[in-house]
Amino acid sequence: MLDFFIQETAQGAAEIETEVTEKTLSIMELIVNGGTGGMIIIGILAFLLFIALYVYFERLFAIKAASKYDINFIKQIRDTIASGNLQAAKLLCVKQSTPVSRLTEKGISRIGSPLDDINTAIENAGRLEVYKLEKNVSVLATIAGVAPMIGFLGTVIGMVLAFHQLATSSGQAEMGLLAEGIYTAMTTTVAGLIVGIIAYIAYNHLVVQTDKVVHQMEATAVDFLDLLNEPA
Repeated sequence: MLDFFIQETAQGAAEIETEVTEKTLSIMELIVNGGTGGMIIIGILAFLLFIALYVYFERLFAIKAASKYDINFIKQIRDTIASGNLQAAKLLCVKQSTPVSRLTEKGISRIGSPLDDINTAIENAGRLEVYKLEKNVSVLATIAGVAPMIGFLGTVIGMVLAFHQLATSSGQAEMGLLAEGIYTAMTTTVAGLIVGIIAYIAYNHLVVQTDKVVHQMEATAVDFLDLLNEPA
């Protein structure tokens, strides 16, 4: 009697383990089982993720290069201007080749004009530099907003197809197949949210990094104008 009970228990545990194993699906299986529509949506989201990552790293490296700053730069500019060697000051700016140095070079090229004109020239150059830094960053914001909607669209399409199957079978469709179609369709929403979150985080990180460079440019512009206001 005890042996029979042990055998039944072991058989029951094996059946439960088999059921659990059968209900376990990999991500790839969910994508493949999503049908043609689901695979197209997942493909679109994968493409958007690739674009988001490319834009993020390309802009990140560009911003990092633009943020390089020599703390002795303004002092060197002050010394060359004080000696009257404006050409050397311009060459120093060209050698630095950063947004800060380009703003300074624009200001140096306007020396002799009223301070308001110099300030205006620096501000215009600053707007151009900010535009260069923010190039394609808006793409990340667009992906962050569009990706979840595309994922939800895939889910809605999957739900429509699942209920269409239920309707055409006169209510005789197997609930297991219906549930499988529904949770498979939900994978597109999950994928869309993942892509959207990654793009949103990447966008905000680039905005923070860009703001640091902008503040650096503003501080340098103020230092340069103060330099011109110093008594001879």
